[in-house]
Amino acid sequence: MKCISVYTNDFEVFSDIYEQVLSMPLAENEEKQIEGITVTESGDVPDNYLDRMKIKPEVVVMKVRDKDITILQHKNLFEIFIPAPESVVH
Repeated sequence: MKCISVYTNDFEVFSDIYEQVLSMPLAENEEKQIEGITVTESGDVPDNYLDRMKIKPEVVVMKVRDKDITILQHKNLFEIFIPAPESVVH
């Protein structure tokens, strides 16, 4: 699962740049700025990280069902989790 970190604690700001973040090409561990907000491609994270974070009371969990994207908000950070495309072996 790919993780993109967006460093802000303001949901309105996050909402305003969300689509830009998803469409921005980022290499692994690359950092860019959008409207003064730092966005980092944090690489792949294990599925159990997401499960562990979801149970913490200080973490807000949001789900974008039509895209199978999960967003966690905690402290000054939004983490966007995008499923890795499945490999097809022929």
